Amino acid sequence: MRKEIYTTISKEKSVQNKSTIIEKANRLNTVKEYYFSTKLKEIRTRIASGKPIINLGIGSPDIAPPMAVIEAISKAVLSEENHSYQSYQGLPEFRTAIAKFYKTHYDVSLNPENEILPLMGSKEGIMHISMAFLNEGDEVLIPNPGYMTYTSVTKLLNAKPVYYHLKQEKNWYPDFEALEKLDLSKVKIMWLNYPNMPTGSVATKALFERLITFAKKHQILLVNDNPYSFVLNQKPWSILSVKGAKEVAIELNSLSKTFNMAGWRVGMLLGNETYIKTVLQVKSNMDSGMFYGIQKGAIAALEITNGWFDKINAIYKSRRKIVWQILDKLNCTYDKNAVGLFVWAKIPKGIKSEQLTDKLLYEKDIFITPGTIFGTNGAGYVRVSLCVNKEKLTEVLKRI
Repeated sequence: MRKEIYTTISKEKSVQNKSTIIEKANRLNTVKEYYFSTKLKEIRTRIASGKPIINLGIGSPDIAPPMAVIEAISKAVLSEENHSYQSYQGLPEFRTAIAKFYKTHYDVSLNPENEILPLMGSKEGIMHISMAFLNEGDEVLIPNPGYMTYTSVTKLLNAKPVYYHLKQEKNWYPDFEALEKLDLSKVKIMWLNYPNMPTGSVATKALFERLITFAKKHQILLVNDNPYSFVLNQKPWSILSVKGAKEVAIELNSLSKTFNMAGWRVGMLLGNETYIKTVLQVKSNMDSGMFYGIQKGAIAALEITNGWFDKINAIYKSRRKIVWQILDKLNCTYDKNAVGLFVWAKIPKGIKSEQLTDKLLYEKDIFITPGTIFGTNGAGYVRVSLCVNKEKLTEVLKRI
């Protein structure tokens, strides 16, 4: 029997070794393929087999950016400057537009020369920041529930994730008493995400002030990931607007959700000169600058008045009403004051998140996201995207 098992293992290993000439890096043993990467493959396969899947799981805006943005990039594409390498720090006029946008909408003053770093999407910024400040064995405070990329990037760099709990009864805010009981001596970075994804909770000035005090006390760099400021949110906040923030905090932002430019890959990192310069040491070795035309389109977006936000939020409000009806039919509860591109809902007791989402997918051809992919505190919750038109949402309601 042992010989048969050994022979089987040997054959399997032999087949594996023939498929590649080298083994994958050990760091990949700590992470899996991104959840939505694998799930979307399954959904595409089911669609190809004839299943009428409606995808309510992904936060990919389905509405076009403002026409002024499309016109700006169309015009810029003909410029001869498109063909050259671009600055690692982006066009000066792009950084100036970001500075003006932050002053207008967040009341934050930034020096466009050295306190702003354009990114090819804020997701790459998570890696750049982590590479710039983390050594092997360093620890990182990560929200639970929270964006899973914080964890995967931390693990890829052989740093250690330390999860801090966000709970509904505390409005999805950190429990500072619990944090103070932790050994924080090895913690270098604390990831924040307000307005929060997946819960839709909004930060207050008092929360940011307490976080800044906490960070100063323990010598921790705060990183606020802030892409949902304007989606169904009347009072956009930046942690950098709070006194003392620049000493201990930097902020990621993007145009993906704000101006429906997710596929354009336009993000930014903001903070004091020393932090920005450190991250630039990494970024300048990773790419050769952002496409000129996209930067010109981004400038046009940042110069658009508030009329755009009113228009897009009116659409999301009408969609959200139908999503609330869908969740009512599923006997879920939710916070009508939450903001952002999703609705986060608590499912009935006695049902697991995956049970509900799998039932909807395999019996009703509807995909929504189980809360558990965002951490253990996501158990008992689901997340529904607003990036689907009213006709499809109405069809979902009929199917349920």
